Amino acid sequence: MTIERAKKVADERTLTTVVIPNYNGIEYLKNCLDSLLKGTNVPEIIVVDNGSLDGSRELVTAEYPKVRLITFAENRGFDAAVNAGIKAADTEYVFLLNNDTVVAENCVEELEKAMENADRCFSVGAKMINMKFPGKIDDAGDFYCALGWAFARGKDKDVSGYQKPGRIFAACAGAAVYRRELFETVGYFDEEHFAYLEDIDIGYRANILGYRSEYAPKAVVYHAGSGFSGSRHNPFKVDLTARNSIYLIYKNMPVLQMILNLPFLLLGYLIKFLFFLKKGMGKVYLKGIAKGFRLSFSERGRKNKVKFKAKNLPHYLYIQWELWAGMVRRII
Repeated sequence: MTIERAKKVADERTLTTVVIPNYNGIEYLKNCLDSLLKGTNVPEIIVVDNGSLDGSRELVTAEYPKVRLITFAENRGFDAAVNAGIKAADTEYVFLLNNDTVVAENCVEELEKAMENADRCFSVGAKMINMKFPGKIDDAGDFYCALGWAFARGKDKDVSGYQKPGRIFAACAGAAVYRRELFETVGYFDEEHFAYLEDIDIGYRANILGYRSEYAPKAVVYHAGSGFSGSRHNPFKVDLTARNSIYLIYKNMPVLQMILNLPFLLLGYLIKFLFFLKKGMGKVYLKGIAKGFRLSFSERGRKNKVKFKAKNLPHYLYIQWELWAGMVRRII
């Protein structure tokens, strides 16, 4: 094979597999798949179905023969679904994508470019735009702060203010590409989460090891949002997010970092409790917190705790800076 031919083959190879977790998402899934299958550079696509009963898997089988379908008998959660898809892929990158999204032209290529241009990059997040209000951001990179809050940068703000690429704390797993081989180093998505905050958790672990997450504003995804749970705040989401927020801290923060941030964490949880109390979900929130402590100190939780290693101290210092800086970002 000539050098020119070898280069052409390398340029034409499929770099990315798209992994779409699905649970009763037939209302959205067709539009999502159609947006991916437009154009000439069509990626590999895997749909992982979590026991849907709405005809989702039948739709994929009947209308999308080139899409690989993995099925579970029951709903095992977002994390189990994406892990199955990641492990089934054999490309350099995997693009995790919510089923209630529509992917803009060249999105995958822009994510690949951003990944290849960044040093020690684990993940790259797309610019997620509110599908109902396309002038508003849904997510321009995820951050985490010392109050114990995870937040989507730019949520409900004007799209024009988020045009610059840059480092983020973690990529939103609703529309992000990951370097597949690094899951063996960083670890896969923690299935104890089931759903919510798992992308912050895996981004936290990547940061501990000195890997970066980046934001690629030219990679655009339109997101309906709350396609499964039905609203931004509901008992299912409040309970699970509260539980996972405690588990996230226990799992990733060394004891000294917990002590250092304790005043901020107590304040953050108090504010959240008062917020949900006003919405009539104060008890739900507190029950979720209690579940988080039980999970953290269970045998399963203790097994998953990240062990502190002195060689990672510079990365912990960076993370601490981000935790403090994140409070400022959250306010503005």
